[in-house]
Amino acid sequence: MRRLPTLDNRASGLCNLIHTPVTREPLPMRTLLFAAAGCATLATGGVQAEELNPEEARAFVVGRTFSFNCFEGSKGAGRVHADGSVAGTISLREKTARYVRLPANTLRVRDGAVCGYMKGMAFEPCFDVVRTGPGSFRGTLAGIHTMWCDFVRVDDGRSKVASRRARGREAEAD
Repeated sequence: MRRLPTLDNRASGLCNLIHTPVTREPLPMRTLLFAAAGCATLATGGVQAEELNPEEARAFVVGRTFSFNCFEGSKGAGRVHADGSVAGTISLREKTARYVRLPANTLRVRDGAVCGYMKGMAFEPCFDVVRTGPGSFRGTLAGIHTMWCDFVRVDDGRSKVASRRARGREAEAD
């Protein structure tokens, strides 16, 4: 484990181009991958930061819910499952939050790094995962530390992040 300086808890975000199975509207690809990887990374706290290897990141993240904020203003919450699938909500800048579900093996280990696979993408981005506190981490695009998301654990691993049914029930109640 490589020790890094402590990171502060600034607001963060994600970026460009993917279609969700729920809305079929484009969502920023980097945003979804950062969110997914972030759920496989860590966010803030008063502890000295440490870079996590893929196995440590997996143990820290899988099955737990994290909220995230990214450098460009996107935010949300999500959970990474043991099969590498991701589910949660994302809001790009000031837009309404959307439910997003990414398939199994979206997050995976490649060449000793946490990477995000998206069908149709020209490359498979990998991420640096840095634990910044007992329940937080920062995920950055490998080698580009100006593109980051901060993640903070928000539950005991049992709460529900979102459901497509919730939207329908709210509509029925109106």
